Amino acid sequence: MIDRRKFLTTVALGTASAAFLSACGQSSSAGQTGSAENPVTINYTWWGNDDRAERTRKAIALFESKNPDIKVNGNFTDFAGYWQKRATEAAGGGLPDVMQWDLSYLRDYGQRNQLLDLSTVKINTDAFDKSLLPSGQIRGKTYGIPTSTNAFAVYYDPAKLQSLGVAEPDGQWTYKEFNAFMLEVGQKANGTFFGGTDYTGVWWMFNIWLRQNNIQAFTEDGKLGFTKDDLKKWWNTTAELRGTPALVPEERVTQLAPKSAMGSNVTASEVTWDNFMAGYLGDSGAKELKLVPVPSDDPDNLGLFLKPSMLMVASAKTKYKDAAARFIDFMVNDPEVGQIFKTSRGVPASKTQRDGTTFEGTDKLVVDYEKSIEKYLKDAPEPPIVGFGTLEASFKRVSSDLNYGKLTLDGAADAWFKEAEDLIKQNA
Repeated sequence: MIDRRKFLTTVALGTASAAFLSACGQSSSAGQTGSAENPVTINYTWWGNDDRAERTRKAIALFESKNPDIKVNGNFTDFAGYWQKRATEAAGGGLPDVMQWDLSYLRDYGQRNQLLDLSTVKINTDAFDKSLLPSGQIRGKTYGIPTSTNAFAVYYDPAKLQSLGVAEPDGQWTYKEFNAFMLEVGQKANGTFFGGTDYTGVWWMFNIWLRQNNIQAFTEDGKLGFTKDDLKKWWNTTAELRGTPALVPEERVTQLAPKSAMGSNVTASEVTWDNFMAGYLGDSGAKELKLVPVPSDDPDNLGLFLKPSMLMVASAKTKYKDAAARFIDFMVNDPEVGQIFKTSRGVPASKTQRDGTTFEGTDKLVVDYEKSIEKYLKDAPEPPIVGFGTLEASFKRVSSDLNYGKLTLDGAADAWFKEAEDLIKQNA
């Protein structure tokens, strides 16, 4: 699990910062590649921690050994600092050749023609699930190739349930049944821990609920695809549980941050992304955690999808399109790269890479879960609207105010819709 909170000093790999900057200014015909005697240099940047940096160093070294005509200068920062740097570079017209990317920012940069249309270069996507590829596409152009996937799930601690005499769930449940499960756990725990957290404050779970009800989150022209009544109905799903042992109080969740409630051992369940498994196990010290599908009132439509946990993109202004494409293709398809990263980036999106990777322990749990939900998976959502990161944060904040009692249900819906509509107007 990525630690997005620690600031990591920007580190240049292979060359000094000066070389990195001078490489940005190299000029050549688009698409040119070099030779072993005179390789071209491309710049690659990503966010992450020291573990990801070490794995990426190994992947870059492997690429260079198999592609002696290309050198890769690597550079990384923490998640927050990463987007600040990209905004500065984009304003100055100097984005790195290849970049690790997040779905939340794809439309912001893609619609401004700052990213390369990857369908114009050679990248093999034959081994990718066709339901996943649209997440990297905007208006018929491919701006991002997924490196890996994650999916939503309900985590639960089997030891906690066993201690209470509560049966383990099989993941075939309605919202009413899921809520009853959390209430039973919380009541039987008698203050030792809570049943779970208020999942209605999580944007992506709301997105799944919309899909379960065949409602779009966003329209093709970048507007909201749901109504205030839809939002109020969603936030009302857990209204009867607030203030009961079913849900950990919002103020407690805030106090526990940056750890999750599940990782802090104050809940027996939590709804979130499946690739958080390693972090939850590490934080909680639990011997075992299990994953089952999210609730749905339609057993044939769980609203689930594979979301790219990250993507690879290239700058529209790169001087070396072919070299950038070869590096991206290598990073998403090569089986040895899969062995290097395992599920630290999520489950490898390419079947070629996935099949060439050995998964054990925690990695295997996540891979097995995604296999178990294959029959329920629908197309991944297209990249969110411009400014989505702000909307997602305000969704959580307004939901928290609702939980605190600072806002009524109507007030919460009005507040969030006003923020959303103002943001959409600004970016129209």
